[in-house]
Amino acid sequence: MSTEPTGLRESKKRETRQLISDHATRLFLRQGFEQTTISDIADAARVAKKTVTNYFPRKEDLAFDHHEEFTAGLARALAGRAPGETALAALRRDFLDAAGRQDPVAGFAGPAFTRMIADSPTLTTRLRDLHDLREESLARALAETTGAAGDDITPRAAAAQLGAAHRVLFGRIQELTLAGRPPQEIAALVTEDATRVFGLLQPSLGNYAPA
Repeated sequence: MSTEPTGLRESKKRETRQLISDHATRLFLRQGFEQTTISDIADAARVAKKTVTNYFPRKEDLAFDHHEEFTAGLARALAGRAPGETALAALRRDFLDAAGRQDPVAGFAGPAFTRMIADSPTLTTRLRDLHDLREESLARALAETTGAAGDDITPRAAAAQLGAAHRVLFGRIQELTLAGRPPQEIAALVTEDATRVFGLLQPSLGNYAPA
């Protein structure tokens, strides 16, 4: 039985996870995602292949290592809305804050990483899956916060529209990044885009799900 303190064990686990992630990202950027193997990553990090897969069950998780934060993001923004603030207002505010910070989870991943995703069919497919999972999480949160009946389609419909807005804006950030625009300019442009995108939802969702 290990007598190592729990806090130290957890700290070592986080360090190992980050070490593996860092080496994987470096290899993905240098060799391409499809061309890099789990063995390559294990060798670079000087760990066993099983250690890599214990921390990252899917190879795609090594590229999208913040996927849990991403998929929970819209539901978390909903939970954090101010008294009287609607779902639309909260998610718009959250996106604008992320754009202002140039948050990588919102799409500000830099040209090399964004190109890596665009060049990989596997990562492009996984990104679509993550957008779907994020929308599903938001739908569940909307159903809970509004007390909707199990057969009420409204939360799913609202989540589909709000999720689509964020998906479009994420894609816009990628598009501008690949076009070589600097991050500050991208942030300014998507802030303007967000005003239009969320404005389109105002007539249908402007009063939906206030806190």
